[in-house]
Amino acid sequence: MSRFDADFYQSLADMRHLMDHADCLISHEQVERALDRMAEEITRDLGDKLPVFYCVMNGGLITTGHLLTRLGFPLEVDYLHATRYRGGMRGGELFWRVSPEIPMAGRHVVIVDDILDEGATLAAILAYCREAGAASMATAVLVDKQHERKAVPGLKADYCSLEVADRFVFGFGMDIKGYWRNAPGIFAPQGL
Repeated sequence: MSRFDADFYQSLADMRHLMDHADCLISHEQVERALDRMAEEITRDLGDKLPVFYCVMNGGLITTGHLLTRLGFPLEVDYLHATRYRGGMRGGELFWRVSPEIPMAGRHVVIVDDILDEGATLAAILAYCREAGAASMATAVLVDKQHERKAVPGLKADYCSLEVADRFVFGFGMDIKGYWRNAPGIFAPQGL
């Protein structure tokens, strides 16, 4: 076995151990109910507007996929990739990887992401939407982390059905060191 393979299996064991000992903060069933509520609210507000939904990659991928299947009205989908984490556990400077292809000018825009933590990334994306001439902007996030460090005081998502305490969380789109976005609920490592 090469050194690379040994490192991989050590990481695999570490990641499995982390999940086996993580605290489940929000179950898969609670996530599903929250997405149902979010879809009802979005349908009520935007079902007659032909909106365009922009998934914030990579975190928003799972939330967007699960949310869109609950929306029974015509819409367009695009994505953008702006991040502050770049594989780490602490946010840094905003980095744009991919800008959206569908023009926002005159459109009803919905930005979908996994979590509203400090909100610097979301605030920058909303500024981008304003500059692009969106007719209206709304934000949909799965989880709002409760703390007083928001980038913009009082920053809230327009659509959000779940809240978590101020802990590092992963699962349902959120990662820990690049892993466990696929976990079916919202988890926190023990001790963090």
